[in-house]
Amino acid sequence: MGWKRLLGCFIPKSEETSARSKWVSSQTGPLTGRRVIVVSLALTLALAAAVLVSLVCGTAKISFMDVLKVFSDESQVKEATRLIILRIRLPRIFLAGLAGFTLSLGGLVFQGLLRNPLADPFVLGVSSGAAFGAVVGIILGFSFGLGVPVFAFLGAVITIYLVFVISGRGMGVESSTAILAGVIVNAFFTAVIMFFIATSSEDRLHSMLFWLYGDLSQSRISYSVIIAPVAVAGFFLLYSFSRHLNLLAAGEESALHLGVDVQSARVVCFLVVSLMVGLAVSFTGLIGFVGLIVPHLARMIFGSDNRLLMPVSALGGALFLIAADTAARTVMSPSELPVGVITAFLGAPFFIYLLKARGSRWARR
Repeated sequence: MGWKRLLGCFIPKSEETSARSKWVSSQTGPLTGRRVIVVSLALTLALAAAVLVSLVCGTAKISFMDVLKVFSDESQVKEATRLIILRIRLPRIFLAGLAGFTLSLGGLVFQGLLRNPLADPFVLGVSSGAAFGAVVGIILGFSFGLGVPVFAFLGAVITIYLVFVISGRGMGVESSTAILAGVIVNAFFTAVIMFFIATSSEDRLHSMLFWLYGDLSQSRISYSVIIAPVAVAGFFLLYSFSRHLNLLAAGEESALHLGVDVQSARVVCFLVVSLMVGLAVSFTGLIGFVGLIVPHLARMIFGSDNRLLMPVSALGGALFLIAADTAARTVMSPSELPVGVITAFLGAPFFIYLLKARGSRWARR
């Protein structure tokens, strides 16, 4: 009952002026289903191509035919090739795709809630908080079962809470203030993780570094089995708020006048994103800027309607991180780079570009 009331309370008021009604209709009215289907299918095909390329690329040379034979007739493929594809590369690709799906969708939602293109789970410190929680779980001996994901989720929720406390205005925080608070919290949790690394024993050093840099080399298919249901359920729940995010783009006061319960929307969306990001980070470590780059590019290409942007950002994030991980495995072959290094190389200049673009707009005002 409570969920139905929460999800059904975002209805525009019929007393609005004609101009406002037209704007509301453009943001919440029927979206051409054909466009959503075509775009989603195109991205799905691109994603399938990225998966195929990623299965082929790596230190061990594997042909496209070998990949096809593994899924059609295993008897014609060497056992070593089969193991590399099914036990090493495929689990890694699945985890990269799900992590990219989650981080990109989380970035889009954060940007919509805060009305700021600089917001994403990494910049706001949510990823660092989740990594901190995961490390604490390991230190306390909860590395079995769902212990680490639970601690990662708690770390992400605590981070969101700290960001709003530091910002000083509760859930009605200014977006620029939230970004600065997120940078502070991010730096703090990263420093704490570094402290744990400096004081940890050698047998724990590698796992600690894993949380700091982001690494997919230890992927298992069981990780994807855990993340996938949460990612899919989280997507559909967040998608039910897509119209509300559209209305919020006009400003908090306008959204309130149009019947949006901004407080409830923010609480639910932040909790759902925290769960999704915390779960992903608990298996991948810190991977930055996915939620910054992909949603912004999607918005530049497809416009600002979150009903289309959500599937585009989610699929685009999966595609982006699979491509980044493929590059991490091949750029310095036979050695590998942490995928977080690749995303940081791409994300840092993009972040500077967004800062300069916003600075130019402020200067013109």
